[in-house]
Amino acid sequence: MTMLILFGSLFAFILLSVPIGVAIGLSSMLVIFFLDSVSLPMLIQKLFTSLDSFPLMAIPFFMLGGLLMGKGGISERILNLAKQLVGWMVGGLAMVTVVACAFFAALSGSGPATVGAIGSFMIPSMKEKNYNPAFASAITAAAGCIGVIIPPSIPLILYGVISGTSIGELFKAGILPGLLIAVILMFVSYRTIKKQGDEIVKEEIDISFSALVRSIWDAKWALLAPIIILGGIYGSVFTPTEASVVAIIYSFIIGAFVHKELKWKEIKESLLETINLTGATMYMIGTSIAFAYLLSVERIPATIAESIASFSTNPIIILLLINLFLLVVGAFVDTIPALAMLTPILLPIVVQAGVDPVHFGIIMVVNLAIGFITPPFGVNLFIASNVGKTPLEDIIKKMVPIIMYVIVGLMIITYLPALSLAFAK
Repeated sequence: MTMLILFGSLFAFILLSVPIGVAIGLSSMLVIFFLDSVSLPMLIQKLFTSLDSFPLMAIPFFMLGGLLMGKGGISERILNLAKQLVGWMVGGLAMVTVVACAFFAALSGSGPATVGAIGSFMIPSMKEKNYNPAFASAITAAAGCIGVIIPPSIPLILYGVISGTSIGELFKAGILPGLLIAVILMFVSYRTIKKQGDEIVKEEIDISFSALVRSIWDAKWALLAPIIILGGIYGSVFTPTEASVVAIIYSFIIGAFVHKELKWKEIKESLLETINLTGATMYMIGTSIAFAYLLSVERIPATIAESIASFSTNPIIILLLINLFLLVVGAFVDTIPALAMLTPILLPIVVQAGVDPVHFGIIMVVNLAIGFITPPFGVNLFIASNVGKTPLEDIIKKMVPIIMYVIVGLMIITYLPALSLAFAK
């Protein structure tokens, strides 16, 4: 009965277009009214106390740092370097987009922020060179998924807080899977543009050694940022939360005093956007963790775990079922509430099957990252559509084969744990 009320009301609210954070809170309250296992004051207290977490402070700080870097000229210099590295190849501009998103992901930790920062430059550039407008927007949206896999990653921070797993280890574990997705998207770019043929106008790029050195020198402050931020975390110089503050200070100094492109207007815009994003994000985290607490009190995770265990104890089958489940969830639910709700349910199941918690964190985040480009939720799709001024339905058509390739990457990450654990263990 509890599961029926809880999940039935949740999906009903979502179908009625109730915001996900509000839907989670309302479904939790309905259970309390029908059942007496948890009081309403206790649930509200859990909502607020769940946000009293030092690691969670890294989320708004990384958001602000990423916005300041995007507005302070760092993303433009990353793009110029990416053009030197891969812009001369077939499908070069699409590959530049992927490489630039991978670089920017190591600064922002956010998929939508990556799409907005890189897409505003690259989608118009691709359209000028006769790239299919829908494909230009689709590949940018897909490349934005790298933003939540490569460290620093906001979803990995949240998974670490909920599961009690080391955030530093999760950051290390995200490096190779993120690069694998980037390589897959570059292959898709090459294959797609090769088929499109002669109508594509190649970018005229000076690919001399001196030009490469010059672009590296121009991007030196952008390249130094992930070295300082991630190197400090891996070297135990500071915690991920402290690293997020370092990212803000660094991006402010470079943008305002070195590049001199970060003015008061850009700083104000970044602060306001961070406040809006943080308010929505923290509300979703609070209601989701309260929801997860209600699940644990009602022993729903244990019941689901027993059901799956009775179906199969083979870790290959269990992970396959969980992947299918997460792909469906990611298409309807935002990454943050999905992680908060599902980590307490799924983690005990996979740990019992012998899966490392760090590896499973990467599996969950990659699955839910695909949700960024899967309709109807697909927030990256909406951002790319707005930036590229391309109809959403056209982008979705071009996105279908891209998603298939990314799912192949997901299967490799799932069944090759060494890829995630090579640096983490």
